[in-house]
Amino acid sequence: MKTKAFSIAKTFGLEGIPDELTVQGYQEGTPFVPRLDQHYLFRKDLLSDLLAWHMLGGTEGLYLTGPTGSGKSTLVLQVAARLNIPVHRVTAHSRLETPELIGHYALVAGSMSFVDGPLTIAMREGHWFLLDEIDLLDPATAAGLNGIVEGAPLVIPEKSGEMVTSAPGFCFIATGNTAGSGDQTGLYQGTLRQNLAFLDRFWMVEVGYPEMEQELSILTRVVPALPEELRKGMIAFATEVRKLFVGGQVEVTLSTRTLVRWAKMAEFFRPLAAQGKNPLLHALERALSFRAEPESRSALAEIAQRIFG
Repeated sequence: MKTKAFSIAKTFGLEGIPDELTVQGYQEGTPFVPRLDQHYLFRKDLLSDLLAWHMLGGTEGLYLTGPTGSGKSTLVLQVAARLNIPVHRVTAHSRLETPELIGHYALVAGSMSFVDGPLTIAMREGHWFLLDEIDLLDPATAAGLNGIVEGAPLVIPEKSGEMVTSAPGFCFIATGNTAGSGDQTGLYQGTLRQNLAFLDRFWMVEVGYPEMEQELSILTRVVPALPEELRKGMIAFATEVRKLFVGGQVEVTLSTRTLVRWAKMAEFFRPLAAQGKNPLLHALERALSFRAEPESRSALAEIAQRIFG
């Protein structure tokens, strides 16, 4: 694929950056390039970290850690979408094994053939490989990826020890709700403490929830028809719910993703007001409350009552 220099300021909608400052991507996309979200708003500090890693060659892994729904994976996908970088995305779990990433034999056109897995394809083609929820992965399986993360060839035993050397552009990216040292809060069931030698091969970037001004800009872009005071109230509600979640007082949190869902639904259900129903509460229940325990639902309702009346 032919490379192309992209203006960082124009490509990512940033102000105060010289137009001549560029980052490398590709001229044309492929089916593996993520879908572009025109409403996505980049946070300058996080974008700076990711682009610095990319511009230095991505020769080490990149590990994005932060609470659920804070935008870890979306950041990676939207950068790739604008630079036409193909991404192979896999969600980890405790039973995920290396062959699922490397490949396996399967019946193809009437005969058994080896089919490359997403990791092998990414290495052969020079694409990004994104492993979500890496802290759910068995540490022994993760340790088997040590060499791959730092650029060593991949050996496929099933193909007589074939060695796959990563093509230029291949990068290994991981996301996790914890930083790999285990969950001390009890909020993320199933996460495991990862091998220190494995974690040592990554750049670490912490992704928190956006600031109020940033989330207000996001909601303004996505649902401009909602009154500004209502958007501010929704963000205030989200902030309080997050504090309760971190404190272990409720088992659900209101991520930016859920906040946007709530706002879209509130606008869609606005006609319910003519029937005597509350569109905001109706949307909140479907966006968040219905997955909370009864006691937590009461707490959410009390916060909503206090903020919105």
